Amino acid sequence: MDLSIIIPCYNHGIYIRDAVASVKLYSGARQVEIIIVNDGSTDDYTKAVLQELSNEGCRVIHQENKGLGAARNTGIRNATGRYILPLDSDNKIYSDYIDKSIAVLDATPTIGVVYGDAMYFGGKAGRWIVGDFEIRKLFDFNFIDACAVYRKQIWEELGGYDENMPAMGSEDWEFWMRVAMRGWQFYYIPEVLFEYRVRGDSMVHQDTKPNYDKIVEYIFSKPEYRLAKDYRATFMELDKYHSVTYSWKALQKGLINKLFFSSYRTK
Repeated sequence: MDLSIIIPCYNHGIYIRDAVASVKLYSGARQVEIIIVNDGSTDDYTKAVLQELSNEGCRVIHQENKGLGAARNTGIRNATGRYILPLDSDNKIYSDYIDKSIAVLDATPTIGVVYGDAMYFGGKAGRWIVGDFEIRKLFDFNFIDACAVYRKQIWEELGGYDENMPAMGSEDWEFWMRVAMRGWQFYYIPEVLFEYRVRGDSMVHQDTKPNYDKIVEYIFSKPEYRLAKDYRATFMELDKYHSVTYSWKALQKGLINKLFFSSYRTK
């Protein structure tokens, strides 16, 4: 199996058919499987939709409600693909994402994660331009959505997503930081590869943003992030006194590469 697409679902029956349909539009040569994880949904409509999808041949795994990180871990643990693509149940992917991301990963063994831009829909319109990978930027906030393609080997090396995060929706940030600390490369495709639904009642608005300080404290209190915490604080302070010029960005990048990776790279 080439790619396993993992779709956690908690009371999102109204959206999940669109997510699944976007995957089924793929008609390329790659072998793709869909694994839906019902994370203890309580909504009768959602449970009915998941049963219908199961009857239609989709693989649906049921578990008690454990949160987004645990749901992703369950799906990936049961995945047979070499590569993983987490897809939120209210989002949609473009078929090109599958072929283009796998081609990059097949061609370059040192690249661990492939991601691209998104198109907003729902409560917001326009293109979300993510941009090239910067470790400094990742220290500040999670600028890469969970909807990225990566090697299952990485998930196995890292022991999966942290299921004890203080707010759901932040598991992927902490996961990406661990991936980077292992020395894996991130590859950016400057194209729209998925659609991101903007909702006022989303997890990001209701759980992640209000608990941002707790999330930061939890992540950077871990021993493995000791240096990352120091550099994050240092560069945030220096930014107050320096204009953001190309040379300043280059200096930051150089310092991080020299100090952070030379001390902490484990791969």
